[in-house]
Amino acid sequence: MFQRRITPVHYTTLIKVFKLDGFEIKRRRGDHIIMTKSGVKRPVVIKTSPKQVPITHIRTNMTTAEMTRKRYFELLDMVE
Repeated sequence: MFQRRITPVHYTTLIKVFKLDGFEIKRRRGDHIIMTKSGVKRPVVIKTSPKQVPITHIRTNMTTAEMTRKRYFELLDMVE
């Protein structure tokens, strides 16, 4: 069965994905954008440098947000 691959995306696209999932930008500190959501223990941190967010950071943020791959791709398709 074919499984879609997670690829690097622009940080603004990733912010939109997490906003659609109910996160909101709490604060910015340097090149870090911190997003929070009620019910999630830890904040999601998105770096704005480099502009393309690496796969490892996307996966870490998905784990923190308790987001499945399926949900990530559903939201990504809505944004793109």
